[in-house]
Amino acid sequence: MSLDKNSKIFVAGHRGLVGSAIWNNLESRGYHNLVGRTHRELDLTDQQAVKRFFDEEQPDAVVLAAAFVGGIMANSLYRADFIMQNMKMQCNVIEQAYKHHVKKLLFLGSTCIYPKNAPQPMKEDALLTSPLEYTNEEYAIAKIAGLKMCESYNLQYGTNYIAVMPTNLYGPNDNFHLENSHVLPAMMRKVYLSKLIHDGDWDAIRVDMNKRPINPPAKLQAIIGEGNVDGGNDAERILQALAFYGIEDNKVTLWGDGSPLREFLWSEDMADASVYVLLNVDFKDIIGIEKYSSVFYGVKADGEVNRNNSEGRGGAIPSLGEIRNCHINVGTGKELTIKQLAEKVVATVGFEGQLCWDQDKPNGTPRKLIDVSKLHRLGWHHKVEIDEGVRKLYAWYQASLQA
Repeated sequence: MSLDKNSKIFVAGHRGLVGSAIWNNLESRGYHNLVGRTHRELDLTDQQAVKRFFDEEQPDAVVLAAAFVGGIMANSLYRADFIMQNMKMQCNVIEQAYKHHVKKLLFLGSTCIYPKNAPQPMKEDALLTSPLEYTNEEYAIAKIAGLKMCESYNLQYGTNYIAVMPTNLYGPNDNFHLENSHVLPAMMRKVYLSKLIHDGDWDAIRVDMNKRPINPPAKLQAIIGEGNVDGGNDAERILQALAFYGIEDNKVTLWGDGSPLREFLWSEDMADASVYVLLNVDFKDIIGIEKYSSVFYGVKADGEVNRNNSEGRGGAIPSLGEIRNCHINVGTGKELTIKQLAEKVVATVGFEGQLCWDQDKPNGTPRKLIDVSKLHRLGWHHKVEIDEGVRKLYAWYQASLQA
């Protein structure tokens, strides 16, 4: 099922790390009938607001890139929010996509859906084979539910909803807030601020803090009092807040021991993969059953596939057997340790201080490398390697401070 250049495409989360990159990628391919809403304009957790939006806009396709996300600290602090907010968003959007006859939907998940001790590299069929990593269990469960919604709607109603599971992402518009950012941007900002403290560059520190103030959690409030920490605060309060996150004069403390292995994908590569799948891959291509079209959708007398022949069917087709794990891993298939990543950040920033590891803090999953052979078979490969990506991210971060 192809989308022409005039198709109206709703990109949910169009200002986020992946959503903004997908938006730009679509525009670069000549797709300009794009629709986006900020969280203030459209709260995706509000069922009635989402219905009104679909009633008014009637999109032809949907990219569901919006999510409530964060690293280990955020996952630990906001467990209820991570499962509830994500479930609400994806339930509302997928339901309205179906009710408004959206032709194609792309759901973005995460490779944290896989078990903590899944065989490496992780194939799509490792899903639900053993327990999840505890620190991101709620987010993972929400994303598993989302991909299963896509799979189940396809099997019951004949929709064309595709779920892609990206590895750890980084790139333009990344989240550098210290309370809820992912490992690479958090590490980069910590190293940068530690260097600034050592250099005594308070003008730059205040610019950085004004750009991304700290909204202190309860434990930090007990130390510094209530109220955001920004560049207008006195130096002592700023230093106390930064120390809470492991940022000191020429010394940065990171969680764990640096041993976990991680795979990282440049967000613009992820966007390119997403748009490639949106435009070129259908559900039948993923499950690898050519007879799916005729058996599932039904064939008219003239041989044309009837893609609307899905009302009241209810349930998978026994003749096709069990259909599951229809999602697609998106990554590089390459990995490095968190310590090796930190060394690349240190070299890029020009940091000459001390890098410490707090081994009383959790490491998270020991290893998270995905098998990307399905994606390669479908015709897409990554372009940006990690060394180039770290340099590009730091350049973007520096530019963002001047914007």
